[in-house]
Amino acid sequence: MSQVHTDNPTATKAATVYVVDDDPSMRDSLRWLIESVGLKVEPFANADAFLEQFSGDEPGCLVLDVRMPGTSGMELLDTLKSRGVELPIIMISGHGDVPMAVQALKRGAIDFLEKPFRDQELLEQIARAIEVDEDRRKKAASVAGIHARLDKLTPREREVMELVVAGYANKQVAAKLGLSEKTIEVHRSRVMSKMKARTLPCLVKMAVAVGVAEATDCAEQDTSTI
Repeated sequence: MSQVHTDNPTATKAATVYVVDDDPSMRDSLRWLIESVGLKVEPFANADAFLEQFSGDEPGCLVLDVRMPGTSGMELLDTLKSRGVELPIIMISGHGDVPMAVQALKRGAIDFLEKPFRDQELLEQIARAIEVDEDRRKKAASVAGIHARLDKLTPREREVMELVVAGYANKQVAAKLGLSEKTIEVHRSRVMSKMKARTLPCLVKMAVAVGVAEATDCAEQDTSTI
C-alpha cells in the first residue's frame, strides 16, 4: 500500500480508528496506512477481543472485516447496535457481493468496501466516518446542554416556554394560564435568559431538539411578540 494523505487529518487527531480483521497481514497493512496520515490505530484479530477492550465511549470509527472465525463482522455490527453504540462502521470483505453490501448498510454500516480497495478510497471513508462521529458527539453535547438549561426553569417558566414555542402570543399564553400579560412577559424574559436563547426561533430550535416542541412548530409559531 502506498502512502497517501487525507485532506484534513489534523481535524480528527483525537479519534481512534479500530481495525478488526483476522488476517495478520491485512491488519498490519491497514495499521501502517492509517498511521501514515497521523491517526491512532488499534487493531484486533477478532470481534471478541475488540468487545473486551472497547467501552463504547471512544471517538473514532471501526474498520470491520465481514468474514471472520467465531463472531462475524455482521454479528459484531448487530451486537454494537443492540448496545446502543453509534461508532461509525466501515465494512470490508474479500468476498463481497451486492446483497451482502445492502445488508451491511441496512444494519448500520456507513460504507462497504470490497478487497482489494484503493488506499485513498479507504482513507476518504475513514475521514468521512470520523466526521460523522464528531458531528454526532457535538449534537449530543448540545442537546445535553439544552437539557441542563431546561432543568433550571421553574414549573411556571416551563409552562410558558411550551406555549410560546407552540406559537402562542403573550396575550394568548396569559389567557390560558390565567395570568396577566405583564407577568407572562416577565416569565418569557426569564426563559430566554435561562435558556440562553437570543431569539424566539433559537428557542424553538432548542425545544425541538429536546422534544419539547414538534418540528412543525418552527413554521407555525407567531413571532409578532418577542
